[in-house]
Amino acid sequence: MTTTQPLATGDPLRLGPYRLLGVLGEGGMGKVYVGRDGSGAPAAVKVLRPELAHDQHLAQRFVREADMARAVTSKGVARVLAAQTEGGRPWIAAEFLAGPTLDEAVRTYGPMDVATVRALAAQLARTLHDIHAAGLVHRDLKPANIVLTSTGPRIIDFGIARPEHGLTLTTTGQIPVTPGYGAPEQVLGQRVGPASDVFSLGAVLAYAASGRRAFDGAHVAAVQYEVVHGTPDLTRVPPELQTLIGPCLAKDPAFRPAPPQVAEAFAPPKGADRAWRKGPLAEDIKRREAATKRLAAPEDTAVPTTAPSRRRFLTMTAVGVAVLGAGGGAGAWWLNRETSPTADVPPAVATPEAAFISLIDSEPGKAPKPLWGPLDLTLPSGHLPLPVRDVLIVQAKTGGLLALSVKDGKERWRAESVDADAGYVSVADRLVIGVDKTGALNAFVASTGTPVWQAGNDADDVLAADDTHVYLVTKDNQLRAVNAWTLKTSWARPMLSPRSPNGPAKAATGRNRLVIQGRDGQVDVVDTTTGETAWKIRGQGTRGQVPAIGGDTVYLAGPKLIARNLDAGDFLWMDEARTFGDRQLGWASPAADGASVFAVDGYRGCRYSTLADSDSPSTEWTEILGELGARTGTLTAPAVEGGTVWLPEPDDSAVRVVKKTTHEKLFTTTVQREGPYQLVSDAHRVFVARGGMIAAMPVYGE
Repeated sequence: MTTTQPLATGDPLRLGPYRLLGVLGEGGMGKVYVGRDGSGAPAAVKVLRPELAHDQHLAQRFVREADMARAVTSKGVARVLAAQTEGGRPWIAAEFLAGPTLDEAVRTYGPMDVATVRALAAQLARTLHDIHAAGLVHRDLKPANIVLTSTGPRIIDFGIARPEHGLTLTTTGQIPVTPGYGAPEQVLGQRVGPASDVFSLGAVLAYAASGRRAFDGAHVAAVQYEVVHGTPDLTRVPPELQTLIGPCLAKDPAFRPAPPQVAEAFAPPKGADRAWRKGPLAEDIKRREAATKRLAAPEDTAVPTTAPSRRRFLTMTAVGVAVLGAGGGAGAWWLNRETSPTADVPPAVATPEAAFISLIDSEPGKAPKPLWGPLDLTLPSGHLPLPVRDVLIVQAKTGGLLALSVKDGKERWRAESVDADAGYVSVADRLVIGVDKTGALNAFVASTGTPVWQAGNDADDVLAADDTHVYLVTKDNQLRAVNAWTLKTSWARPMLSPRSPNGPAKAATGRNRLVIQGRDGQVDVVDTTTGETAWKIRGQGTRGQVPAIGGDTVYLAGPKLIARNLDAGDFLWMDEARTFGDRQLGWASPAADGASVFAVDGYRGCRYSTLADSDSPSTEWTEILGELGARTGTLTAPAVEGGTVWLPEPDDSAVRVVKKTTHEKLFTTTVQREGPYQLVSDAHRVFVARGGMIAAMPVYGE
């Protein structure tokens, strides 16, 4: 997050028609100021450092940047407003873009859904086509050079753009662009053309869809080696996007699609641009745009008399901007303080991934040592632990919430007032929300536990959440959608599943659908935008199985494991459970992983995938658990992480760990307590809980 700094000694007060108000950021070549012209219009003004002005090569490069940017008239780039490239200090004034960069947005709000990635891809591809039509190659397309505005993405920073026929700017040993985004031919110092930008676009889209880079390594050389010789890591990219992004990342430029082909292939569904109009990302953009309008107001009305002067205001608050390579910042918090109780919620922290362990260096059949634990901290058979970036939320022995560091298991914060029996969820990895004993919803900053808001008095159970809403059941059995950022109720309707002494219904969200599996075996699928029933079925699990969503498919457990289309409920396939002792228990909660689903019934663990035009699943493998014909079963869902699948034995005696691709048995692990296991995974860790004990286990890679 970048904060506007005051002008320092030596900073100019005016450049051309622009009065400079503060410093937005600094780079190796120049400094970026926020300025305002005579009409009040704001601009980002980039100035070459005075100590570099005598360097003819750098001065020419700065001039070329202005010329390159002005040559592109596309609405998908930051528009150059004015430039002075002769005499004195060269400067460029560009459109002041009020929005986060794509890098900031993904780190703050998590990976984008399929429809949003399609919209992003189509618009960026059209902009690249405009850039190439102007005879240029951008050469440095990356998440930090894409600004998300209310009208869509905008490409910035033409600092190393070149005419299409131009050779690489760098000399041997220099890194031309951000490692992991430049094309192989750039890494090798070869001629760069429009296809290089398409490769960068593919890497950008992979990051937007998964939150991780397609090419990664321990150091720059390792990343560049992967770009030239390795296979892109698209394992966390939804399958329907993998087939579209893959061709963009072809090693040979000749095999990459042209931007118009990319735009056509990614053509988004109707309404996909809602990402720029609804949800926390859109609210972030609106806050920044409001700050920009405030900045552009006439001097005598810009700031109330009781507030600091404009110059003082700019020295202490962050104005959202990203242009010409300057960093982005948060929207002006004070604009919405009376109406937005979440304006001060910080961005989600980075997820600290654990290192994979080596299968070669491990003793065959022996479980690795835990990363931490087991620790005797949690309520036996409480709610499933919830990983949220750098913390793991568990139900404390006292019944409240307890947040543990995912890295070492140390306590980070507690919320003893929360009745964790009523459930707890995360919104956009920024908020953790639970219910206290009075029925009020309570929201906390996920990483720190700082209280954010408290609302209502009639909540009974929290079912699920997405990036904007919490879905709960009230004490009078109403199903309600509460916007976690505005505290407004978006819709309410009767809860169709009856209350049960065995516990509340279970639910999952994805792609504008809330899937509720009641203890009566009825599954209701609700449109999260309207609260209306999209589809429903009967006769599913009654023991508390949790639905699993993978892409556009939902998997439902019970006497039958059923796969259906999430949007319309179209039947895809089913498989009968072989639990001989308890037919109603049947399949445990499934675990979706890309195009596959993993599930356990009475004595076997299975990996399935969906076949086109077939009502039977493709059985990728079956692993026999316990004794053939076991009369017990489990509700514990498998955990899938790295190259491993963690399968609970049907008698809850142990957890069997197998290879994800071949189900080759690796080892078994146990926690010396009684009762069922609970398994959740995230960031190369599997969290294993049983009988009040919890441990974090390492995993093998793919």
